[in-house]
Amino acid sequence: MGVRLILAAMVSVVTAAPAWAEPLAVTEIAPGIFVHQGAIAEPAPDNRGDTANIGFIVGGSGVAVIDTGGTPELGRRLRETIAARTDTPPVVVINTHMHPDHLFGNAAFDGVPVVGHANLRDALAARIEVYRRRLADELGAEAAAGIAPVRVDRPVAGELRIDLGDRIIVLTAHPTAHTNNDLTVFDRQTGTLFTGDLLFLDHLPAVDGSAVGWLRVIDALERIPAVRAVPGHGPPSVDWPGALDPQRRYLTTLVEGVRRVLKTGGSIQEAVAHVAEDERDRWLLFDVYNPRNVTATFAELEWE
Repeated sequence: MGVRLILAAMVSVVTAAPAWAEPLAVTEIAPGIFVHQGAIAEPAPDNRGDTANIGFIVGGSGVAVIDTGGTPELGRRLRETIAARTDTPPVVVINTHMHPDHLFGNAAFDGVPVVGHANLRDALAARIEVYRRRLADELGAEAAAGIAPVRVDRPVAGELRIDLGDRIIVLTAHPTAHTNNDLTVFDRQTGTLFTGDLLFLDHLPAVDGSAVGWLRVIDALERIPAVRAVPGHGPPSVDWPGALDPQRRYLTTLVEGVRRVLKTGGSIQEAVAHVAEDERDRWLLFDVYNPRNVTATFAELEWE
């Protein structure tokens, strides 16, 4: 009896794998469209870098993977999830932009062609060592081990259509907005738009390109005939193009506020202290990103 109890305890230890070792949880938001929603938080040990939305689209002959997560481990878990959902293999990895929370999982998709904006490779190459060190500081050296080299097998400068087998997805490269390498993915069959970080919901938008340019891109995005959108951060939305409104309001407030400070000869410190403060209670991570956004926008508009 004692031996059986010991064996049972050993089995329970072996089978009780930690959540971070399991396949990623995904939701099928439309037929063949699967999304994993990351935490609205900065990468930290408690979330293991799982802070961005990632997903995949299943076609008749292939799967398109849209962003792969913030660590090689997350990429491996995503690949396991895909295998559990379909026998159809991944045929393309689409990176919506350069930020590491969206693409360090690429390491798990070695051998699968990578598609991204025409500016992606150079933009990422300039920062990848900084990103790698930051990830190691945030999550430990083990989490950063195995990050794939910078690779874009098919750069997109305008529009690219990919046939997944009776399913056409349309990739569009956008002018400088969130970054200078933002790409969207539109599934015509279901009207689902993967925006990458051109759309934030709940999470304060982060400006790493041009706030003014981003407002122009929002005007272009709202003309896409989508019925639902998957933001880079925050919950998927069926309110399209209404989902763009909170972000447009924030970015307009940011730009107009910085312009007012500049017009009166104010300093960047004044701008950081006051611009967009009325938006504070409407967003998560406001104190993390608003000072950076104001600083970047001040530099952008200073010589306007």
